[in-house]
Amino acid sequence: MSSPSPAPRIARGGKSIYGAPLGILMLEARFPRIPGDMGNGTTWPFPVLFRVVRGATPEKVVLQGARGLLPDFIEAARDLVGLGAEAITTNCGFLSLFQAELAAAVQVPVATSSLMQVPWVQAMLPPGKRVGVVTVNSSSLTPAHLRAANVPLDIPVQGTEGGREFFRVLIQSEASDMDVALAEQDILDAGRALVARHPEVGAIVLECTNMPPYAAALQAELGLPVYDIYTLVNWLHGGLRPARFG
Repeated sequence: MSSPSPAPRIARGGKSIYGAPLGILMLEARFPRIPGDMGNGTTWPFPVLFRVVRGATPEKVVLQGARGLLPDFIEAARDLVGLGAEAITTNCGFLSLFQAELAAAVQVPVATSSLMQVPWVQAMLPPGKRVGVVTVNSSSLTPAHLRAANVPLDIPVQGTEGGREFFRVLIQSEASDMDVALAEQDILDAGRALVARHPEVGAIVLECTNMPPYAAALQAELGLPVYDIYTLVNWLHGGLRPARFG
């Protein structure tokens, strides 16, 4: 008696690249992206697809409100989806301004900003506690940015623009090298200033996608939970590729 023929194995096509379901839209910059930075490939425990949006400098996105750049981000996001991305994120929290337009344009999940975590973190806090935000530049974080991420307009915010290293290298492009210890100190100083002004802060969300390398030091310094683009992207990827048990 002959054995039944094995069921055919069908490999599904339709993409250019496989095994990297998350696409990251990158600003055009030359500062160092150390491990933990969103633009460092070793940061991620899974493969990702990168696409640099030419002309989208940190200065244009943060200090100039990303004016005129929406078509370029839509084109780049569509390119990533065409390559195989099943979800899109960006490497600047100020791109919350483009959340609705990008999601509508690509028809896949889009998470433009770490700030989108604020409502979730607030829901976890005990009564009387609030989320605070550490941003690269507080004067540029407008109500429009906050509304686009569903963040309360009166949220406590502290920027790093008064620091010695982080803002001048990342946003003002005054150097292509960066003193990592000084950059970390800028983040710690901003966090301390935030909780000194707002002792009701019970958790921190880091707006800037270049801040995850310093999140552990900030959490140890303040004794508060710290959330950033790394926590958001891992959550996003977890829905794209849920863990299998058994």
